[in-house]
Amino acid sequence: MNLIWTRQALERLEEIQDFIAQRSSPLIATSFISSLIERAETLKEFPSIGRMVPDLSRIELRELIEGNYRIVYRLLDSSIIILTVFEGHKLLSEEEINIMIA
Repeated sequence: MNLIWTRQALERLEEIQDFIAQRSSPLIATSFISSLIERAETLKEFPSIGRMVPDLSRIELRELIEGNYRIVYRLLDSSIIILTVFEGHKLLSEEEINIMIA
């Protein structure tokens, strides 16, 4: 399966890296972003490993948890599309998802 990162997801990775670098250190930030990417890479072998997104009632959307972050993705044919990455305590709305998958 192909793993595709949306522009939104890549921008979120940059924002998360900047945030962690400011709060801790650039080395810790880079290490954490690497762990998020590695976690997403596991989807190539096990695309259904993530759970359904509990905030939404959409069967095609799933999420992986890494640390305090949620990696939201969509299975589409032979591709896994990473839609966004965000802090686990935040809720994801239908409106946000509709914008991402439009």
